[in-house]
Amino acid sequence: MNDDSGKQRCPKAPGLRSPRQLRRVALLIAAIACLAVPRTTAWAATLQGVWLIDGKAAVQMFDCEGLLCGRIRWLQNARDPQDQAVRDKNNPEPTLRQRQLCGLTIISGMRPTDPNRWEGGSFYNPDDGKTYGVSAELKSADVLIARIYAGIPALGETKTLQRVPHGTSEGWC
Repeated sequence: MNDDSGKQRCPKAPGLRSPRQLRRVALLIAAIACLAVPRTTAWAATLQGVWLIDGKAAVQMFDCEGLLCGRIRWLQNARDPQDQAVRDKNNPEPTLRQRQLCGLTIISGMRPTDPNRWEGGSFYNPDDGKTYGVSAELKSADVLIARIYAGIPALGETKTLQRVPHGTSEGWC
């Protein structure tokens, strides 16, 4: 397309007639891009901390590559009768049976589905050496409801976890 001076002109995009309209479209695209960025880290931050399970163990929840994970940070019985650190003796993999339970990641891969809900994770239970599905819902700042299941969530077990301060009693890893 040529103008009166013979110079080549670029055709305008349909509906965009001025630099002001272009700026508006650019701002709209930027706003949409900001909304589309996953908020996993922000959501995970609300769950981060240490949570007590059945008075037997405490799990520290943390962000792991945009997902939520949990590692053992306290055990009611952190030592065996020989005063050795408790090991993962029920693990189906013989080479892993000598690893210590303290510090072991037992929850992995939970992804946020809402600001207070996570699903699709795995829970490794050192008591029986099996891995289960897990989902969690934050009921308040200090109460977390976890659903641990084999296959179907409706047939699983619900656990209520309480947030606890780290390092306040014996048995901390």
